[in-house]
Amino acid sequence: MKARYRSAVRALAACALGSSACMGSAWAQDANEIARIERGLRPAVGIQGAKPDTRTLEAEMRRLNVPGVSIAVIRNGKLAWAKGYGTTGANGAPVTPQTLFQAASISKPVAAMGALRMVEAGQLELDADINSVLSSWKLPPGPARRPATLRQLLSHTAGTTISGFPGYAASAQVPTLLQVLDGKAPANTGPVRIEGAPGDAWSYSGGGYTVVQQTMIDRSGRPFDALMQETVLGPLGMNDSTFAQPLPGALLARAALPHDGQGKRYAGGPYTYPELAAAGLWTTPSDLVKFALAIQGGGSPVLSMTSTQTMLRPVMNNYALGLNIDGRAPRHAFGHGGSNMGYQNTLYAFVQKGDGVVVMTNGDAGAELAQSLVRAVAAEYRWPTQQTKLRKAITLPAATRAKLAGRYEIKGLGTFEIAERGGKLMVALRENQWEPLYAESARLLFVLSRELELRMDGAGGRLLSGSFDVAFKRLP
Repeated sequence: MKARYRSAVRALAACALGSSACMGSAWAQDANEIARIERGLRPAVGIQGAKPDTRTLEAEMRRLNVPGVSIAVIRNGKLAWAKGYGTTGANGAPVTPQTLFQAASISKPVAAMGALRMVEAGQLELDADINSVLSSWKLPPGPARRPATLRQLLSHTAGTTISGFPGYAASAQVPTLLQVLDGKAPANTGPVRIEGAPGDAWSYSGGGYTVVQQTMIDRSGRPFDALMQETVLGPLGMNDSTFAQPLPGALLARAALPHDGQGKRYAGGPYTYPELAAAGLWTTPSDLVKFALAIQGGGSPVLSMTSTQTMLRPVMNNYALGLNIDGRAPRHAFGHGGSNMGYQNTLYAFVQKGDGVVVMTNGDAGAELAQSLVRAVAAEYRWPTQQTKLRKAITLPAATRAKLAGRYEIKGLGTFEIAERGGKLMVALRENQWEPLYAESARLLFVLSRELELRMDGAGGRLLSGSFDVAFKRLP
């Protein structure tokens, strides 16, 4: 007992001195658990009959050229521990739990909570024509002539265009929100329009969240960042979070700087995202834990239990209002990923079991690392999900491998390439980031780094990963 007490005192002293690891439950086993997690990163998928592959966090950061990582873990309904690794950039400060990262698309569920708060206040309606609220701009009708609703926009079922936004480099002119919505210069994306029949299909649309952003501005008469500070960030105590874009200089000094897949820092620093609801939040894992805990608790200073349940109710494709839903009650979980220029992040938490994790990185190849770290946490704490899945793999004939080689395009999301390199079938889902491609059959291909399948069909096929189910075609 005395040894445990001395360990607790040392841990609490480290917190007081600003250590990068500050544990809510400061017993010695926490340090042992963290050490096992740091040594236990594992892939999403393993091959049946092969030895399980585990790697260290330090080695994976080097392999994937990710300068910095920050993590916060929820256990038993509270923040258990948070820790930073690496640096904000070359010769930069060490990453700590207080280091800010761009949340990227994890901005969407936070924005959705703000929209639902306005629904509770009677300022918005979930199922009304969104144009009945928009005043400074209108969403043109699509081919089906059906109106889009707030519920559809928040759940990616409104049929709107523009899946994601590339942001604006420090030297680039930044458009207004109305210029983004209409795709007018200097906007670097097309206009946000309805191309499908609202309510008929799920199609990921950052453009839809930009319509929500304008709706919230029009109805409240407030700038979006100020509105979110008043309605969500402030009430939840997310004191290290802001929707201000670009980030003010005083806060930029505390930020992790973005790096590409080779570990090279982006010139000029972080990109600016005027699409705040879709991609504009700056935050920390510990602050996102506060957001997750508010949802786990069923009620919060922001939403009632009824509204929280509405937020968690899937609409289509296991996507609710701003959140991916994994599994079914009582073992279901909610989460979201985030990908901006130089930032890759993930949030995952159980609805009823008070556990979860948030990981944020400042490297373009950080998604694989973040997911591997989540699985290490899941293995250590024996979660029912986020474990490595085993799959059978076969060897494809040389002629079949040759036919699969080529460049493929996903409309609105870019291209990827399949090639035979060193006698192995490989895929680059991001430019020059190659990894082995395995086959369950000639038509079903998969990778180990994430739960992702390529279902081939002639000159194209479909890519499936979580809620994503998108078509691709071979380029000439």
